[in-house]
Amino acid sequence: MKAIIDGMIVLPDAIVGGHILLYEGDTIADIVPRKGFHLGMCTDLIDANGGFVVPGFINEHIHGCAGADTMDENEEALATIQSVLPKTGVTSFLPTTMTYDRPRIERALGRIRRAKKNRGARILGAHMEGPFISTAYKGAQKESNIARADFSWIEPYEDVVKIITLAPETLKDKTFLKECADHHIIVSVGHSGATYEQVMECMEKCQFYHITHMYNAMTPLHHRRPGIVGAALLDPKAHCELICDNLHVHPAAQKLVYRMKGRDGIILITDSLRACLLPDGESELGGQKVFVKNGEARLEDGTLAGSIAAMNQVVLNFLVNSGAPLPEAVAMATVNPAKDLGVYNRIGSLEKGKLADIAILDSTDFHVKQTLVGGELVYNEEQ
Repeated sequence: MKAIIDGMIVLPDAIVGGHILLYEGDTIADIVPRKGFHLGMCTDLIDANGGFVVPGFINEHIHGCAGADTMDENEEALATIQSVLPKTGVTSFLPTTMTYDRPRIERALGRIRRAKKNRGARILGAHMEGPFISTAYKGAQKESNIARADFSWIEPYEDVVKIITLAPETLKDKTFLKECADHHIIVSVGHSGATYEQVMECMEKCQFYHITHMYNAMTPLHHRRPGIVGAALLDPKAHCELICDNLHVHPAAQKLVYRMKGRDGIILITDSLRACLLPDGESELGGQKVFVKNGEARLEDGTLAGSIAAMNQVVLNFLVNSGAPLPEAVAMATVNPAKDLGVYNRIGSLEKGKLADIAILDSTDFHVKQTLVGGELVYNEEQ
């Protein structure tokens, strides 16, 4: 038995002090009052030193970090991402592909499947961002690779693909949506010029759906044309991804989403590029040059290329900007994605019997002190 002591344990609905988190092997054994605990119960201790003990973050939308990208044509890139993400408190993630040609995407999905066995942050599957998107709202995606929705792209990788971002107005009918539902693949509306009416009609039969990086690369809210943003805010079935780097989404717009969607309707993401955790300079995304300066990553034409934010900072930013209680902000990066991805029985909260995927955060600036994946200490700031 091992223990985490002297921490503020963040549960889905409360922060608990004066308790010890016990884990054995890869599993959380119990959370017990400090007064009922004695050192002889454990073989190893981690002292949280008053920090927040939170479930490991789950990042459902991330392209890369530390110089590596999901689309890189080698096995080492994903291994690098997996080894570095625990530094940001992330213990599970969906490597996110881009709008490339079909063979390149298929090779990436194959690498993602194989990388599930690697040490470090756990790969839950893949998020396909495109290529079934709108040319008008392509953002940093390459227009020449945009294609019509075709489930045959996904069928050989139905065990890998967990989310697919698409533009609903480009679908000829709802067959593709039904195929996704039949294979438990989440449809996420994004890089789309859909009207409010198109979104509401197209997604009517979905149990729930996601909105890819809310506000970005989509029809905005206008009082005569509510657009995707209006649909996302009003439809309780829409769960909104939110990049809280304070660049992609203004703090007031973050607060607006929170007021409208509440705790259960938001999923915090980073959408980070390979430039994340690297100094300023020139980088690359989807074969396009990216210029990183003062916390911003842009293409040559000035288009935002993605973020370079880390998940621990995203959670802190949202906490400050929205006024949400800490358990709610943490839940948006843990409970909510775990539930939607169908893994909440194993991860996403600190409960007896779940995997010991745990991050310990400094209580002032949220920097990550230690991270465990399946009970294994994979990051320690002091080592």
